[in-house]
Parts: sequence; C-alpha cells; structure tokens
Amino acid sequence: MTDTPVRPTAWTLRETPIGPLLLAATAEGLANVVFHARGRTLDRALARLSARLGAGPLPAAQAPAPAAEHLGATAAALDDYFAGSPAPFTVPLDWSLTEGFPARVLRELATGVPYGTTVGYQDLAVRAGDPGAARAVGAAMGANPLPVVVPCHRVLESSGAIGGFGGGLETKRALLALEGVLPQPLF
Repeated sequence: MTDTPVRPTAWTLRETPIGPLLLAATAEGLANVVFHARGRTLDRALARLSARLGAGPLPAAQAPAPAAEHLGATAAALDDYFAGSPAPFTVPLDWSLTEGFPARVLRELATGVPYGTTVGYQDLAVRAGDPGAARAVGAAMGANPLPVVVPCHRVLESSGAIGGFGGGLETKRALLALEGVLPQPLF
C-alpha cells in the first residue's frame, strides 16, 4: 500500500445560475468542481478530496495563499462565464484527480473544444489518440473532476443528442443554452 502524498487543498462554495458549485484547489491549481454542492453531496465531496489528496480541505479563508488565489481566480472566471463571456478558462489546473486515457481526453477537451462548439464522443476519442475508445470517452466525461472549466457538457452523441451528464441533463442543457448551442428555455 502506498501513502497518498499530502496536497493541501482549499475549497469554497460558489453560487451560480446552475446551483452551488464546490471549487477545490491546491497550490498547483483548480483540482475539483462539484455540482449541486449542498448537504450530503458537499460532505461526500469533501471526504473524497481528503482521501484522494491526503489532507482535509480547508475553507478558502484558512487555506495557504496559492490555493486560495486559484479559487479566487476561478470564481471570477466563472462569474464571467455565466455572464456570457466566451473567453476560455485560463486558471491553472491541478490534474492529480485523473490519469491515463481519461486525462488525455480531458486535456484535449479543455484545449480543443472552445466555447459555443461541441464535439462527439468518437471525434474526441480520435483526437485523444484512440479511435476505438468512444465509450471510454464517455466514462472519462463521467469522471471529469473539473466540469464546466473542462467542458464535458460540450460532448454530444454522434446523433446530435445531448447524451448523459453528471450534473444532470437540465444542467447540461442550461450550459449549452448559455453558450448558444441550444435555444434558451422559454420559461
């Protein structure tokens, strides 16, 4: 059994138009975004972070400066995003919660699928270097530790259907509508 290296983590909750998001960062960058971060969902997410990063996450106000600064930059970038800015997220990312093929897929998604565009699972598999891995791309999307910032909501089925989404289909629709991919809801 190997010990988990300790990576001090800061966290904060950010209210957004799609509900509260848990943001967690290390000195390296943003490490985790969790949808619907209330009650048991929040408690479970903080426990998972503690287990995976080797230290209990600290509220941003008590956290070391680099991690807290990454949270502040992420919060500002999210505010801009939800205000309709198409600017890409430029906050540093800590990729320590993903590895292997999923990490390759998520890095390609983060850099190669801009605001207001979509990509299919198969095309993303090709871009990540494994044309036969469309289903594995789906699994990588489901395990994305950085949703919204690493835009798994932009990945669609080959038929054009929106497919599944860890934050719920209404959340995915809202994000795609914000980016102009889908029409805004009527009410």
